[in-house]
Amino acid sequence: MNKNREKNFLRSTLIITVGKVCTQLITFFLLPLYTSLLSTEEYGTVDLLNTLVSLLLPIITLQLELAAFRYLTENRNNFEISKKIISTSILIVTLIIVAFLAICGIASQFINNEYKFYLIINVIAHVFCSIFLQYSRGLGDNKNYAIGSFLSATTTVLFNVLFLVVFKFRVIGMLLGTFLGQLFGVIYLFLSLKLYRYISIKSYDKKTKNILLKYSVPLIPNGLSWWIFGVSDRVIVSIVLGLSSTGLLSVGNKFPSVITYIYNIIYLSLSENIIVYSKDKDISNYYNKMFNVILNFFIIITIMLIACMPFIFNIMINESYNGAYNIIPILSIANIFNVTVSMLGIVYTVNNDTKAVANTSIVSAIINIIVHISLIKFIGLYAAAISTLASYVIMAIYRLYTTRKKYFCINIDKKMLFINGILMVMSVIIYYLNINIVSVFNIILSGFILFIVNKKYLNIIIKLLKNKLLKVRN
Repeated sequence: MNKNREKNFLRSTLIITVGKVCTQLITFFLLPLYTSLLSTEEYGTVDLLNTLVSLLLPIITLQLELAAFRYLTENRNNFEISKKIISTSILIVTLIIVAFLAICGIASQFINNEYKFYLIINVIAHVFCSIFLQYSRGLGDNKNYAIGSFLSATTTVLFNVLFLVVFKFRVIGMLLGTFLGQLFGVIYLFLSLKLYRYISIKSYDKKTKNILLKYSVPLIPNGLSWWIFGVSDRVIVSIVLGLSSTGLLSVGNKFPSVITYIYNIIYLSLSENIIVYSKDKDISNYYNKMFNVILNFFIIITIMLIACMPFIFNIMINESYNGAYNIIPILSIANIFNVTVSMLGIVYTVNNDTKAVANTSIVSAIINIIVHISLIKFIGLYAAAISTLASYVIMAIYRLYTTRKKYFCINIDKKMLFINGILMVMSVIIYYLNINIVSVFNIILSGFILFIVNKKYLNIIIKLLKNKLLKVRN
Protein backbone atom coordinates (compact mmCIF):
# COMPACT_ATOMS: atom_id res chain seq x y z
CA MET A 1 0.00 0.00 0.00
CA ASN A 2 1.28 3.46 -0.92
CA LYS A 3 1.39 5.39 2.38
CA ASN A 4 2.28 8.64 0.58
CA ARG A 5 -1.28 8.88 -0.79
CA GLU A 6 -2.83 9.63 2.60
CA LYS A 7 0.00 12.00 3.54
CA ASN A 8 -0.21 13.96 0.28
CA PHE A 9 -4.01 14.02 0.45
CA LEU A 10 -3.93 15.42 3.99
CA ARG A 11 -1.19 17.91 3.16
CA SER A 12 -3.12 19.28 0.16
CA THR A 13 -6.34 19.41 2.17
CA LEU A 14 -4.76 21.33 5.06
CA ILE A 15 -3.13 23.88 2.73
CA ILE A 16 -6.31 24.48 0.73
CA THR A 17 -8.39 24.63 3.93
CA VAL A 18 -6.35 27.58 5.21
CA GLY A 19 -7.08 29.50 2.03
CA LYS A 20 -10.73 28.55 1.57
CA VAL A 21 -12.48 27.94 4.89
CA CYS A 22 -11.39 31.12 6.66
CA THR A 23 -12.66 33.36 3.89
CA GLN A 24 -15.88 31.40 3.40
CA LEU A 25 -16.57 31.66 7.11
CA ILE A 26 -16.05 35.43 6.92
CA THR A 27 -18.55 35.62 4.07
CA PHE A 28 -20.97 33.40 5.96
CA PHE A 29 -20.85 35.48 9.13
CA LEU A 30 -21.45 38.65 7.12
CA LEU A 31 -24.93 37.37 6.21
CA PRO A 32 -26.51 39.45 9.02
CA LEU A 33 -24.93 42.57 7.48
CA TYR A 34 -26.05 41.78 3.95
CA THR A 35 -29.60 40.82 4.93
CA SER A 36 -29.97 43.93 7.09
CA LEU A 37 -28.76 46.38 4.42
CA LEU A 38 -30.36 44.80 1.35
CA SER A 39 -34.03 44.08 0.81
CA THR A 40 -35.06 40.58 -0.25
CA GLU A 41 -35.52 41.90 -3.82
CA GLU A 42 -32.05 43.51 -3.91
CA TYR A 43 -30.41 40.38 -2.49
CA GLY A 44 -32.32 38.34 -5.05
CA THR A 45 -31.05 40.61 -7.86
CA VAL A 46 -27.42 40.18 -6.77
CA ASP A 47 -27.84 36.44 -6.48
CA LEU A 48 -29.51 36.20 -9.91
CA LEU A 49 -26.72 38.18 -11.62
CA ASN A 50 -24.04 36.07 -9.92
CA THR A 51 -25.77 32.92 -11.13
CA LEU A 52 -25.84 34.29 -14.69
CA VAL A 53 -22.06 34.65 -14.41
CA SER A 54 -21.86 30.97 -13.45
CA LEU A 55 -23.96 30.12 -16.53
CA LEU A 56 -21.57 31.89 -18.91
CA LEU A 57 -18.36 30.49 -17.37
CA PRO A 58 -18.45 26.95 -18.84
CA ILE A 59 -19.47 28.36 -22.23
CA ILE A 60 -16.65 30.89 -22.45
CA THR A 61 -13.94 28.66 -20.97
CA LEU A 62 -15.16 25.53 -22.81
CA GLN A 63 -14.23 23.89 -19.48
CA LEU A 64 -10.60 24.11 -20.63
CA GLU A 65 -9.51 24.90 -17.09
CA LEU A 66 -10.52 21.35 -16.08
CA ALA A 67 -8.68 19.84 -19.03
CA ALA A 68 -5.61 21.95 -18.22
CA PHE A 69 -5.67 20.74 -14.61
CA ARG A 70 -6.04 17.11 -15.73
CA TYR A 71 -3.04 17.15 -18.08
CA LEU A 72 -0.86 19.54 -16.09
CA THR A 73 -1.15 17.13 -13.16
CA GLU A 74 0.31 14.35 -15.31
CA ASN A 75 3.04 16.56 -16.80
CA ARG A 76 3.86 18.97 -13.98
CA ASN A 77 7.55 18.03 -14.11
CA ASN A 78 7.82 18.73 -17.83
CA PHE A 79 8.10 22.49 -18.41
CA GLU A 80 7.74 22.38 -22.21
CA ILE A 81 4.56 20.30 -22.16
CA SER A 82 3.13 22.47 -19.35
CA LYS A 83 3.94 25.56 -21.42
CA LYS A 84 2.07 24.11 -24.41
CA ILE A 85 -0.97 23.28 -22.26
CA ILE A 86 -1.15 26.74 -20.64
CA SER A 87 -0.37 28.72 -23.82
CA THR A 88 -2.87 26.78 -25.92
CA SER A 89 -5.71 26.95 -23.38
CA ILE A 90 -5.23 30.64 -22.53
CA LEU A 91 -5.11 31.65 -26.20
CA ILE A 92 -8.37 29.82 -26.97
CA VAL A 93 -10.12 31.38 -23.96
CA THR A 94 -8.82 34.87 -24.83
CA LEU A 95 -10.21 34.60 -28.38
CA ILE A 96 -13.58 33.48 -27.00
CA ILE A 97 -13.63 36.48 -24.63
CA VAL A 98 -13.01 38.83 -27.59
CA ALA A 99 -16.00 37.25 -29.36
CA PHE A 100 -18.03 37.53 -26.14
CA LEU A 101 -17.27 41.28 -25.89
CA ALA A 102 -18.29 41.79 -29.52
CA ILE A 103 -21.62 40.00 -28.94
CA CYS A 104 -22.21 42.01 -25.74
CA GLY A 105 -21.47 45.24 -27.60
CA ILE A 106 -24.16 44.44 -30.16
CA ALA A 107 -26.68 43.06 -27.65
CA SER A 108 -26.29 46.03 -25.28
CA GLN A 109 -27.86 48.28 -27.90
CA PHE A 110 -31.14 46.43 -27.36
CA ILE A 111 -30.92 45.75 -23.61
CA ASN A 112 -31.69 48.51 -21.15
CA ASN A 113 -30.36 47.31 -17.82
CA GLU A 114 -28.26 49.26 -15.33
CA TYR A 115 -26.28 46.18 -14.31
CA LYS A 116 -25.19 44.87 -17.75
CA PHE A 117 -21.69 46.42 -17.58
CA TYR A 118 -21.05 44.87 -14.15
CA LEU A 119 -22.23 41.49 -15.43
CA ILE A 120 -19.73 41.61 -18.31
CA ILE A 121 -16.68 42.58 -16.23
CA ASN A 122 -17.56 39.99 -13.60
CA VAL A 123 -17.73 37.26 -16.25
CA ILE A 124 -14.27 38.16 -17.60
CA ALA A 125 -12.69 38.39 -14.14
CA HIS A 126 -14.22 35.06 -13.07
CA VAL A 127 -12.99 33.36 -16.27
CA PHE A 128 -9.35 34.30 -15.71
CA CYS A 129 -9.46 33.68 -11.96
CA SER A 130 -10.98 30.25 -12.52
CA ILE A 131 -8.46 29.16 -15.13
CA PHE A 132 -5.46 30.54 -13.20
CA LEU A 133 -6.56 28.67 -10.07
CA GLN A 134 -6.67 25.41 -12.04
CA TYR A 135 -3.22 26.12 -13.48
CA SER A 136 -1.99 26.45 -9.91
CA ARG A 137 -3.48 23.09 -8.93
CA GLY A 138 -2.24 21.40 -12.08
CA LEU A 139 1.29 22.64 -11.46
CA GLY A 140 1.13 21.22 -7.93
CA ASP A 141 1.28 24.65 -6.28
CA ASN A 142 -1.55 24.28 -3.76
CA LYS A 143 0.03 26.93 -1.55
CA ASN A 144 -0.51 29.68 -4.13
CA TYR A 145 -3.91 28.20 -4.94
CA ALA A 146 -4.88 28.67 -1.29
CA ILE A 147 -3.39 32.18 -1.10
CA GLY A 148 -5.05 33.20 -4.37
CA SER A 149 -8.42 31.94 -3.15
CA PHE A 150 -7.93 33.63 0.22
CA LEU A 151 -6.94 36.96 -1.36
CA SER A 152 -9.81 36.91 -3.85
CA ALA A 153 -12.46 36.09 -1.23
CA THR A 154 -11.08 38.46 1.41
CA THR A 155 -10.85 41.47 -0.91
CA THR A 156 -14.36 40.71 -2.19
CA VAL A 157 -15.70 40.83 1.37
CA LEU A 158 -13.75 44.01 2.23
CA PHE A 159 -14.96 45.83 -0.88
CA ASN A 160 -18.53 44.62 -0.30
CA VAL A 161 -18.49 46.05 3.23
CA LEU A 162 -16.89 49.30 2.01
CA PHE A 163 -19.34 49.82 -0.84
CA LEU A 164 -22.41 48.79 1.19
CA VAL A 165 -21.74 50.41 4.57
CA VAL A 166 -19.69 53.49 3.64
CA PHE A 167 -20.70 54.41 0.09
CA LYS A 168 -24.24 52.93 0.14
CA PHE A 169 -23.84 51.49 -3.39
CA ARG A 170 -26.21 48.60 -2.56
CA VAL A 171 -26.56 46.15 -5.54
CA ILE A 172 -23.87 47.84 -7.65
CA GLY A 173 -21.56 47.80 -4.62
CA MET A 174 -21.90 44.02 -4.26
CA LEU A 175 -21.23 43.47 -7.98
CA LEU A 176 -18.27 45.86 -8.06
CA GLY A 177 -16.80 44.30 -4.92
CA THR A 178 -17.02 40.83 -6.47
CA PHE A 179 -15.25 42.03 -9.62
CA LEU A 180 -12.41 43.68 -7.70
CA GLY A 181 -11.96 40.58 -5.53
CA GLN A 182 -11.60 38.36 -8.60
CA LEU A 183 -9.24 40.88 -10.21
CA PHE A 184 -6.92 40.85 -7.19
CA GLY A 185 -6.88 37.04 -7.38
CA VAL A 186 -6.01 37.12 -11.09
CA ILE A 187 -3.13 39.54 -10.60
CA TYR A 188 -1.70 37.61 -7.64
CA LEU A 189 -1.85 34.23 -9.38
CA PHE A 190 -0.36 35.57 -12.62
CA LEU A 191 2.65 36.98 -10.76
CA SER A 192 3.13 34.31 -8.07
CA LEU A 193 2.92 31.40 -10.52
CA LYS A 194 5.07 33.35 -13.01
CA LEU A 195 2.58 32.48 -15.70
CA TYR A 196 4.32 34.85 -18.10
CA ARG A 197 6.97 32.11 -18.41
CA TYR A 198 4.34 29.66 -19.64
CA ILE A 199 2.45 31.91 -22.05
CA SER A 200 3.74 32.24 -25.59
CA ILE A 201 2.02 32.34 -28.97
CA LYS A 202 4.84 30.16 -30.33
CA SER A 203 3.93 27.46 -27.81
CA TYR A 204 0.38 27.19 -29.16
CA ASP A 205 0.05 23.60 -30.35
CA LYS A 206 -2.73 22.12 -32.48
CA LYS A 207 -2.21 18.61 -31.14
CA THR A 208 -2.43 19.89 -27.57
CA LYS A 209 -5.54 21.88 -28.52
CA ASN A 210 -7.25 18.73 -29.83
CA ILE A 211 -6.34 16.76 -26.69
CA LEU A 212 -7.63 19.50 -24.39
CA LEU A 213 -10.86 20.07 -26.34
CA LYS A 214 -11.56 16.34 -26.61
CA TYR A 215 -11.50 16.20 -22.82
CA SER A 216 -13.19 19.53 -22.07
CA VAL A 217 -16.00 19.91 -24.63
CA PRO A 218 -18.06 16.99 -23.27
CA LEU A 219 -17.85 18.71 -19.88
CA ILE A 220 -19.65 21.83 -21.16
CA PRO A 221 -23.10 20.21 -20.89
CA ASN A 222 -22.02 19.00 -17.46
CA GLY A 223 -21.10 22.56 -16.46
CA LEU A 224 -24.40 23.85 -17.80
CA SER A 225 -26.33 21.13 -16.01
CA TRP A 226 -24.72 22.19 -12.72
CA TRP A 227 -25.88 25.68 -13.60
CA ILE A 228 -29.38 24.29 -14.06
CA PHE A 229 -29.19 22.73 -10.59
CA GLY A 230 -28.02 25.93 -8.95
CA VAL A 231 -29.43 28.63 -11.17
CA SER A 232 -32.57 27.47 -12.95
CA ASP A 233 -34.21 27.20 -9.54
CA ARG A 234 -33.55 30.89 -8.94
CA VAL A 235 -34.67 31.89 -12.44
CA ILE A 236 -37.91 29.90 -12.19
CA VAL A 237 -38.60 31.26 -8.70
CA SER A 238 -37.93 34.85 -9.83
CA ILE A 239 -40.36 34.48 -12.76
CA VAL A 240 -43.17 32.69 -10.91
CA LEU A 241 -42.80 33.96 -7.32
CA GLY A 242 -40.77 37.18 -7.78
CA LEU A 243 -37.31 38.44 -6.85
CA SER A 244 -38.22 38.57 -3.17
CA SER A 245 -38.63 34.78 -3.13
CA THR A 246 -35.33 34.47 -5.01
CA GLY A 247 -33.70 36.29 -2.10
CA LEU A 248 -35.29 33.82 0.34
CA LEU A 249 -34.04 30.87 -1.72
CA SER A 250 -30.56 32.36 -1.80
CA VAL A 251 -30.44 32.76 1.99
CA GLY A 252 -31.87 29.26 2.46
CA ASN A 253 -29.03 27.93 0.33
CA LYS A 254 -26.33 29.75 2.31
CA PHE A 255 -26.40 27.38 5.27
CA PRO A 256 -26.31 24.06 3.35
CA SER A 257 -23.64 25.60 1.12
CA VAL A 258 -21.29 25.48 4.13
CA ILE A 259 -21.24 21.71 3.52
CA THR A 260 -20.41 22.35 -0.13
CA TYR A 261 -17.60 24.77 0.79
CA ILE A 262 -15.99 22.18 3.05
CA TYR A 263 -16.47 19.38 0.53
CA ASN A 264 -15.00 21.40 -2.33
CA ILE A 265 -11.76 21.68 -0.36
CA ILE A 266 -11.60 17.92 0.13
CA TYR A 267 -12.64 17.31 -3.49
CA LEU A 268 -9.75 19.42 -4.79
CA SER A 269 -7.27 17.31 -2.84
CA LEU A 270 -8.99 13.98 -3.47
CA SER A 271 -9.34 14.39 -7.25
CA GLU A 272 -5.66 15.36 -7.57
CA ASN A 273 -4.68 12.49 -5.24
CA ILE A 274 -6.63 9.88 -7.22
CA ILE A 275 -5.23 11.11 -10.57
CA VAL A 276 -1.64 11.07 -9.32
CA TYR A 277 -1.93 7.54 -7.89
CA SER A 278 -4.40 6.13 -10.44
CA LYS A 279 -1.87 3.52 -11.62
CA ASP A 280 -1.53 1.90 -8.17
CA LYS A 281 -2.76 -1.70 -8.09
CA ASP A 282 -4.90 -1.17 -5.00
CA ILE A 283 -6.42 2.13 -6.15
CA SER A 284 -9.99 0.72 -5.98
CA ASN A 285 -9.55 -0.29 -2.32
CA TYR A 286 -8.04 3.10 -1.51
CA TYR A 287 -10.91 4.89 -3.27
CA ASN A 288 -13.51 2.81 -1.42
CA LYS A 289 -11.88 3.65 1.90
CA MET A 290 -11.81 7.38 1.14
CA PHE A 291 -15.36 7.30 -0.25
CA ASN A 292 -16.79 5.90 3.00
CA VAL A 293 -14.71 8.15 5.26
CA ILE A 294 -15.72 11.31 3.37
CA LEU A 295 -19.39 10.34 2.93
CA ASN A 296 -19.86 9.56 6.63
CA PHE A 297 -17.99 12.71 7.61
CA PHE A 298 -20.41 14.88 5.63
CA ILE A 299 -23.47 13.05 6.88
CA ILE A 300 -22.27 13.84 10.42
CA ILE A 301 -21.79 17.52 9.54
CA THR A 302 -25.23 17.70 7.93
CA ILE A 303 -27.01 16.13 10.91
CA MET A 304 -25.31 18.53 13.32
CA LEU A 305 -26.06 21.50 11.04
CA ILE A 306 -29.76 20.63 10.96
CA ALA A 307 -29.77 20.09 14.75
CA CYS A 308 -28.18 23.50 15.40
CA MET A 309 -30.06 25.52 12.78
CA PRO A 310 -33.11 26.47 14.95
CA PHE A 311 -30.72 28.58 17.06
CA ILE A 312 -28.28 29.74 14.35
CA PHE A 313 -30.97 31.00 11.95
CA ASN A 314 -32.66 33.33 14.44
CA ILE A 315 -29.32 34.80 15.51
CA MET A 316 -27.87 35.41 12.04
CA ILE A 317 -30.80 36.22 9.76
CA ASN A 318 -33.09 39.24 9.68
CA GLU A 319 -36.73 38.29 10.38
CA SER A 320 -37.81 39.46 6.91
CA TYR A 321 -36.03 36.34 5.58
CA ASN A 322 -37.90 33.86 7.82
CA GLY A 323 -39.49 32.28 4.75
CA ALA A 324 -36.13 30.60 4.04
CA TYR A 325 -36.15 28.58 7.28
CA ASN A 326 -38.27 25.61 6.16
CA ILE A 327 -36.31 24.71 3.02
CA ILE A 328 -32.92 24.41 4.75
CA PRO A 329 -33.18 20.70 5.83
CA ILE A 330 -34.25 19.62 2.32
CA LEU A 331 -31.36 21.48 0.70
CA SER A 332 -28.96 20.12 3.33
CA ILE A 333 -29.91 16.52 2.56
CA ALA A 334 -29.66 17.29 -1.17
CA ASN A 335 -26.06 18.33 -0.57
CA ILE A 336 -25.25 14.88 0.83
CA PHE A 337 -26.28 13.36 -2.50
CA ASN A 338 -24.35 16.11 -4.27
CA VAL A 339 -21.23 15.01 -2.38
CA THR A 340 -21.90 11.40 -3.44
CA VAL A 341 -22.37 12.41 -7.07
CA SER A 342 -19.18 14.46 -7.08
CA MET A 343 -17.03 11.70 -5.54
CA LEU A 344 -18.32 9.20 -8.09
CA GLY A 345 -17.51 11.73 -10.81
CA ILE A 346 -13.82 11.47 -9.88
CA VAL A 347 -13.83 7.89 -11.18
CA TYR A 348 -15.09 9.10 -14.57
CA THR A 349 -12.49 11.87 -14.62
CA VAL A 350 -9.58 9.53 -13.88
CA ASN A 351 -10.70 7.29 -16.74
CA ASN A 352 -11.15 10.29 -19.11
CA ASP A 353 -14.83 9.36 -19.48
CA THR A 354 -16.11 12.93 -19.63
CA LYS A 355 -18.99 11.98 -21.93
CA ALA A 356 -20.48 9.81 -19.18
CA VAL A 357 -20.15 12.74 -16.75
CA ALA A 358 -22.07 14.95 -19.18
CA ASN A 359 -24.80 12.38 -19.90
CA THR A 360 -25.64 11.72 -16.26
CA SER A 361 -25.64 15.42 -15.44
CA ILE A 362 -27.87 16.41 -18.36
CA VAL A 363 -30.54 13.82 -17.49
CA SER A 364 -30.61 14.95 -13.86
CA ALA A 365 -30.75 18.61 -14.87
CA ILE A 366 -33.79 17.93 -17.06
CA ILE A 367 -35.46 16.12 -14.15
CA ASN A 368 -34.69 19.10 -11.92
CA ILE A 369 -36.47 21.53 -14.25
CA ILE A 370 -39.48 19.25 -14.85
CA VAL A 371 -40.08 18.59 -11.15
CA HIS A 372 -39.60 22.28 -10.26
CA ILE A 373 -42.00 23.62 -12.90
CA SER A 374 -44.56 20.92 -12.06
CA LEU A 375 -44.60 21.71 -8.34
CA ILE A 376 -43.91 25.44 -7.95
CA LYS A 377 -47.50 26.59 -8.39
CA PHE A 378 -48.67 24.13 -5.76
CA ILE A 379 -46.00 24.27 -3.05
CA GLY A 380 -44.14 27.49 -3.88
CA LEU A 381 -40.55 27.77 -2.66
CA TYR A 382 -40.49 24.13 -1.54
CA ALA A 383 -40.48 23.12 -5.21
CA ALA A 384 -36.94 24.46 -5.66
CA ALA A 385 -35.61 22.41 -2.75
CA ILE A 386 -37.50 19.21 -3.61
CA SER A 387 -36.52 19.32 -7.31
CA THR A 388 -32.86 19.74 -6.33
CA LEU A 389 -33.05 16.80 -3.91
CA ALA A 390 -34.83 14.57 -6.45
CA SER A 391 -32.32 15.24 -9.23
CA TYR A 392 -29.29 14.64 -7.00
CA VAL A 393 -30.78 11.38 -5.67
CA ILE A 394 -31.42 10.06 -9.18
CA MET A 395 -27.94 11.06 -10.40
CA ALA A 396 -26.27 9.48 -7.35
CA ILE A 397 -28.09 6.17 -7.91
CA TYR A 398 -27.31 6.16 -11.63
CA ARG A 399 -23.62 7.01 -11.20
CA LEU A 400 -23.27 4.40 -8.47
CA TYR A 401 -24.74 1.79 -10.80
CA THR A 402 -22.63 2.72 -13.84
CA THR A 403 -19.43 3.02 -11.78
CA ARG A 404 -19.91 -0.52 -10.50
CA LYS A 405 -20.71 -1.79 -13.99
CA LYS A 406 -17.87 -0.07 -15.90
CA TYR A 407 -15.01 0.32 -13.42
CA PHE A 408 -15.17 -1.25 -9.97
CA CYS A 409 -17.59 -1.95 -7.13
CA ILE A 410 -18.28 0.80 -4.59
CA ASN A 411 -18.73 -0.88 -1.21
CA ILE A 412 -20.78 1.50 0.91
CA ASP A 413 -20.79 0.86 4.67
CA LYS A 414 -24.51 0.06 4.89
CA LYS A 415 -24.59 -0.25 8.69
CA MET A 416 -23.23 3.28 9.20
CA LEU A 417 -25.50 4.60 6.46
CA PHE A 418 -28.58 3.10 8.15
CA ILE A 419 -27.76 4.45 11.63
CA ASN A 420 -26.86 7.89 10.32
CA GLY A 421 -30.03 7.87 8.22
CA ILE A 422 -32.20 7.31 11.32
CA LEU A 423 -30.44 10.18 13.10
CA MET A 424 -31.00 12.37 10.05
CA VAL A 425 -34.76 11.68 10.05
CA MET A 426 -34.95 12.38 13.79
CA SER A 427 -33.09 15.69 13.42
CA VAL A 428 -35.35 16.83 10.57
CA ILE A 429 -38.54 16.04 12.53
CA ILE A 430 -37.27 17.94 15.59
CA TYR A 431 -36.18 20.82 13.31
CA TYR A 432 -39.74 21.37 12.08
CA LEU A 433 -41.19 21.03 15.59
CA ASN A 434 -38.97 24.04 16.45
CA ILE A 435 -39.22 23.59 20.25
CA ASN A 436 -36.08 24.97 21.91
CA ILE A 437 -35.69 22.44 24.72
CA VAL A 438 -36.24 19.52 22.31
CA SER A 439 -33.72 21.04 19.89
CA VAL A 440 -31.09 21.27 22.66
CA PHE A 441 -31.73 17.61 23.54
CA ASN A 442 -31.38 16.72 19.84
CA ILE A 443 -27.97 18.43 19.58
CA ILE A 444 -26.61 16.59 22.65
CA LEU A 445 -28.05 13.18 21.72
CA SER A 446 -27.11 13.39 18.03
CA GLY A 447 -23.58 14.49 18.85
CA PHE A 448 -23.09 11.64 21.31
CA ILE A 449 -24.51 8.92 19.03
CA LEU A 450 -22.64 10.23 15.98
CA PHE A 451 -19.37 10.07 17.88
CA ILE A 452 -20.01 6.50 19.06
CA VAL A 453 -21.22 4.97 15.78
CA ASN A 454 -18.71 6.80 13.57
CA LYS A 455 -15.75 6.28 15.88
CA LYS A 456 -13.95 4.13 13.31
CA TYR A 457 -14.01 6.84 10.67
CA LEU A 458 -13.16 9.59 13.14
CA ASN A 459 -10.14 7.57 14.29
CA ILE A 460 -8.90 7.36 10.70
CA ILE A 461 -9.07 11.15 10.37
CA ILE A 462 -7.41 11.70 13.78
CA LYS A 463 -4.65 9.21 12.93
CA LEU A 464 -3.89 11.01 9.68
CA LEU A 465 -3.75 14.35 11.50
CA LYS A 466 -1.48 12.99 14.24
CA ASN A 467 0.93 11.52 11.70
CA LYS A 468 1.08 14.84 9.89
CA LEU A 469 1.68 16.84 13.08
CA LEU A 470 4.42 14.46 14.25
CA LYS A 471 6.12 14.79 10.89
CA VAL A 472 6.04 18.60 11.17
CA ARG A 473 7.57 18.53 14.69
CA ASN A 474 10.36 16.19 13.63
